[in-house]
Amino acid sequence: MSLILCRQEPVKHPYYFEGLGVRLFSSQELCYAIYNNPLLVMEDFVDSSLIEFIREDLDMAFLAQKLVKLQQSGEDGDEILAVILHECDYYHAAEVNRFKQKLAAYRRMPEAEFLKERADFLFSRKQYGKAVSEYQKILDLPKGSHVNDGFRAKIYNNLGASYARLFMTEKACKAYEKSFDLVKNNEVLKKIYHLSQWNSGLAVHERFQALITEEMKQEAEQERLRAEELAGEADSLLELEKLFQKDPIKRFQGAGELVQKWKQEYRNIMS
Repeated sequence: MSLILCRQEPVKHPYYFEGLGVRLFSSQELCYAIYNNPLLVMEDFVDSSLIEFIREDLDMAFLAQKLVKLQQSGEDGDEILAVILHECDYYHAAEVNRFKQKLAAYRRMPEAEFLKERADFLFSRKQYGKAVSEYQKILDLPKGSHVNDGFRAKIYNNLGASYARLFMTEKACKAYEKSFDLVKNNEVLKKIYHLSQWNSGLAVHERFQALITEEMKQEAEQERLRAEELAGEADSLLELEKLFQKDPIKRFQGAGELVQKWKQEYRNIMS
């Protein structure tokens, strides 16, 4: 068992980390967010608003001034992130060095691969709107940017999955169709079929309808049934069931908190 001692910082205005959709209330939380989400802090994360938060709310004027001077001198952004981790004393030197190595590895990636890493990470965080934007950047890259047909097929597939989770079924279907045209993958056809069942008004091109076999339809139906079973066991549903078992006053209070939580999750998904 271990104990982490956190500074008690009088934060009146928590810092909103847009990439995660969370508010940060301490230097420890700031360091944790940076260390565990390198793909979200590599581009312009340390700006005037963050420095102001460090100076005024975290009461770390020395660090804030140091960051300003580093930026004015043109210091590398990755080094500036490392300085924050060092000065807050939340991670030891070896951990900070590993963080810097991770950033360096990302920097060495071809642009298309880096953007995919970032987009996939955003998708895993249910930030589907932001993921769409990153996947689209890859598709807009000029030819010869380490993007072959197989890679583009993956991007269109992931783009389709992002659109589907945003309930944009027509855009999702078009993305899946482009993925299939590049690499003939039956799993992508099943996804197109799933969309057609989800949205009966979806216009699936005849040539794709002809390729979807009865066996694929049966497999898709089994997958749908399994998904429904898992949905019935979801934590959010269990949380709702527990709420209705409480007395009316606690139920009303809990309902308000739950609605606010769902609203924030929805904003994060759509942003």
